Parts: sequence; structure tokens; C-alpha cells
Amino acid sequence: MNICMVGHGMMGDWHTTSLKETDCQLHTLVGRRPEPTSQFAKIHGYKHWTTDFDQAMEDPEIDIVIIAGPSETHAPMARKAIQRQKHVLVEIPIAMSSQDARDLEREAKQRQLCLGVVHPMRHRKEHIDLLERVNSGIERVRHVHSRIFMHRLENIGGTGYKRSWTDNLLWHHGAHLVDVGLWLTGTNSTSEIQNISQHVSAPDPHTGISMDISILIETQKDQSILCTGSYYSKQNMHDILVVTDRDTYFLDIKAGTFTTSAGTQPIASEQDNNAQVVKDFLNAVKTNHAPLVSGATVLPTMSLLQHVENAQKLTQKPIQILD
Repeated sequence: MNICMVGHGMMGDWHTTSLKETDCQLHTLVGRRPEPTSQFAKIHGYKHWTTDFDQAMEDPEIDIVIIAGPSETHAPMARKAIQRQKHVLVEIPIAMSSQDARDLEREAKQRQLCLGVVHPMRHRKEHIDLLERVNSGIERVRHVHSRIFMHRLENIGGTGYKRSWTDNLLWHHGAHLVDVGLWLTGTNSTSEIQNISQHVSAPDPHTGISMDISILIETQKDQSILCTGSYYSKQNMHDILVVTDRDTYFLDIKAGTFTTSAGTQPIASEQDNNAQVVKDFLNAVKTNHAPLVSGATVLPTMSLLQHVENAQKLTQKPIQILD
């Protein structure tokens, strides 16, 4: 299968590295600027490179498109790729609105194409094992607290490269936080949610975006999910605390550890865990099965984020953007 990779930042780099361990062909790389795009393509062995996404989509040799560019480009690029009859794996978030996410899922289904989303937290073995016990009835999740904190007062990505675009705490990192909470509590539909309360800070006058979020979700099964994040934090943290009726589980992604009452164990690195996403998606395309995280399975998360954004707009106060 021939792969078209869109974007060559940290995630594009990680996905490319993972693809080299498969039998797929690194066919085309799409970037924004010619020089770094051509350099990345040469280093990693892509047959072609271009800065014209539309032109790349016209190539009948391309089977799969992996979209790892700016968040606001995910939905429009995925839509074009689907319309050109390509299978699509899109980085989180699948879209910047719940309507766009639903439209993508519907169109991919109509065209019988595989639409996957990069939600790496659902590939964590420690949580998969926990859910197996939950689904067998021997354990019950009561509370999930997911956190992401980082210092992002400048528009710099994970590789240290200054971005041409601005990140979105709610739709990007908030999607990580909310999705893992819904998944671990077995909340597969918004109809299973009892109540939502939230705080999304007013846009920062320097960055122009909201820099803090707190979302509390109560389920119909008397469970609670707390999602908190900030771009102001001088400490870099990403972790998930799960409280069940049998134990407490703390997955610290930055420290690379998983702690229970039995002790602390090492876990797969972020990059190694992320490698499972691409391999799962390729297998789904080959076997004509849904990937572990399909477009359809992230719709509850997208609907909840849309609810939070809508609530924020109703209460948001105007601010003066500083030069």
C-alpha cells in the first residue's frame, strides 16, 4: 500500500518511523515549505514530495493518507482525501467541530473507506487490561482524572520548531483528556452523560487562545470524569488517574510509569505506544475491518467538546488583543 504523509512535524516524524517497520511504501510527503519538505522526504525515503495537497490527492497510486498537519486542516484535508477514494488516518482532533466530524464519518462510511483517528491513549496496554476486567464484571471504574499541563506561551511544537499555526487546548489536548475518560468509564454515547460543567479561560491577550480548561463530566452510572489542562504550566505533565472499586491506577506518561497498589512498573514510551496506531490502521485496511479508534467511536468526544465550546461562547467576555 502506498502512503501519503501530510506534515513532517513530530507526529509526521513518528508515523514515518513506524511505517518503516511495515511493508508499506513511503510514496508522497506533503509539506508547507519546499526546502524542509524535500529534505525530510530525502532523509526518510519518500518517492515524491510536494507542497500541493490537492495535486497529491489526484495520484491514483496513493492508497492511504495520514494527516498530521495543523489541527484546523484535519477535517478539510480528510474530506478531500475521502472524496478521492483514499483511506484516511487523521491526527487528533479529527475536526474542530462535531458537525465536521459527523460529516467525515458519514462520507467515509458511504464510500466504504477506513477512517481512523490517532487517539494513542486507547492503545495503552495497561488500560486495555483494566477494561477487560471491567467488561468481565469483576471491576468497576468510579473516577477518572486526566491531566495535560505544559508551558506554551510561544507557538512552538514538540520538536522545538516554531509553528506557522496556533494550537487549540480545548479541541486538541482536550480531545485527549475527554476521550480517555469516556473510554475508561464505558461512556459510548452522550445519552449516558448525566451532567457537564466546565471552565474555559478567556483567550490570553498574547497568544489569542484559551490557556486553561477544566471539565467535569458525570455519567448516568454515577461515575465522574475530571479533565484539566493548562498551557501556562512550568511543569510538563500528562497523566491519567483511575479509581475503581478494587484499586487505584496512575499512568504517568511523562515519567513512563504505571503505579498501582502492587507497585510501579515502566510503560512504553509515547513514541513506541504511538507506533501501534499506524500498525492497527494498516491492518484494518488490509482486513477490511474498523480500526481500534474509528471516526465513529470519537463522535461522543467531539459532541462533548462542542458543548463545552458553545457554553464558553455564551459566557465569554470581550478582550483586547495586545500587539
